Amino acid sequence: MVRDLVHGFYAKVRVDPMLGPIFSHVIGENWDAHLERMSDFWSSVMLMSRRYQGNPMAAHTRLASVGPAHFDRWMSLFSQTAEEVCGPEVAPFFHERARQIAESLKLGMFYQPGTRTAPH
Repeated sequence: MVRDLVHGFYAKVRVDPMLGPIFSHVIGENWDAHLERMSDFWSSVMLMSRRYQGNPMAAHTRLASVGPAHFDRWMSLFSQTAEEVCGPEVAPFFHERARQIAESLKLGMFYQPGTRTAPH
């Protein structure tokens, strides 16, 4: 299920007008390795498999062209794909973890201490 979700989601990302160019620039022709890494990531997040070894915050903070709206679009596509692949019983668990991860990344990338509001 995790593999199907990751592959289905990134199939949508690759053709998305907002996200596709960013991922294409960063990943280039290395999609197989990225899909394997993201399958490991989601396996670790959802199944506690410990297959993922990496630092998602570091990977995202070096992306100067990414803004909060990109995370909102990412969430939309991810939730849609989770519903299609996982069904209504399991999709909410993926959605909630993805939401938490996206919020954490947005805070780490865009929050400026001393301001009263978090990034939207």
